[in-house]
Amino acid sequence: MSFFGQLIKRIALAGAGAMAGQAAYDVLQQAQPGGEKAWARVNHRGESVSLLSGPALAAASALTAGVGAPQGYRAAAVGVTLASGAVGVYDDIVGARADQRSDKGFRGHLGALKEGRVTSGLVKIAGVGTAGLVAAGSVTKHPLDRIVAGGVIAGTANLINLLDLRPGRALKAAIGLGAITIGGANGGIVAGPVGAAAGLLPDDLGERTMLGDGGANAVGAVLGLRLAAAGGPRWRLGVLGVLAALTIASEKISFTKVIESTPVLREVDALGRRR
Repeated sequence: MSFFGQLIKRIALAGAGAMAGQAAYDVLQQAQPGGEKAWARVNHRGESVSLLSGPALAAASALTAGVGAPQGYRAAAVGVTLASGAVGVYDDIVGARADQRSDKGFRGHLGALKEGRVTSGLVKIAGVGTAGLVAAGSVTKHPLDRIVAGGVIAGTANLINLLDLRPGRALKAAIGLGAITIGGANGGIVAGPVGAAAGLLPDDLGERTMLGDGGANAVGAVLGLRLAAAGGPRWRLGVLGVLAALTIASEKISFTKVIESTPVLREVDALGRRR
C-alpha cells in the first residue's frame, strides 16, 4: 500500500474509533448496567462523574485495533485490550468498596497480600501482566525478550492509569503517544484507539466522565503493544527501563505537582479543561 493509501486508511480508522467510542458511551449511559450508582464516582472537585467512558473506550479500542492491526497482531491487540479493560473495570467496581479503598499503589496491594488479603488492585495487576505476556508472543518468541515485551505492555497500561488524576490528562497522553507511533507497518494497531480517545476527550474535559482503570488500562495496553512492536530487543529493554523508572517515581513523587510546576506541561494539561 502506498504512503497516502496508508494515511487515508488510518485517518478513516481514527474517525471510526471516535464514532465507536461515543456510540458505546451513549449505549452504556442509556443502559446503566448494574445501576447508575455502580458507575458514579467523585472527581477532584468533589463532583459526581460517570465511569462509563472507561468500558466504552475499551470496547471501541479493541474493535478498531482488531480492524487496523496487521494479521499477526490482531488477536493480541483485541485480547490485551479487552482483558486489561475487564480487570480494570473489576478494580473500579470492587476497589470502591469500603474494605479496599485504602489499599492503593503497589505497596498497598503487597501489604494487603502479606495480611492474607487479595485486593482488586492485585487482581488487576496480575491480569494486565498476564494479558501483556500473552500478547507479547505476537511481538517476539524469545523467552526473555517476551517477558520484556510483556513488561512494556503492562507498564504502559499502568502509566496511562497513573495519569488519570485530572480531566483529560490520561486521554491526552494516550492521543500523544498514539500519534507518535501511528506510522510504520504496525501503526494501524493504534489508529482506531487514538480516535476513540479523541472522541471521548470532550466529555472527559467537561468533567462528565472519568476513564477509571477500565479505560486507562485498556488503551494503555494496546499502546504498549504498539511500543513493544516498534523496535528490537534493545529498544524494548530501554522502553521498559523508562516505564519502570516512572512507576517507581510515582510511589514517591506526585505527577500532578511535577506537571503543575512545569509551564509547558501545565498549559497542555489544562488545555480545554474547566478553570
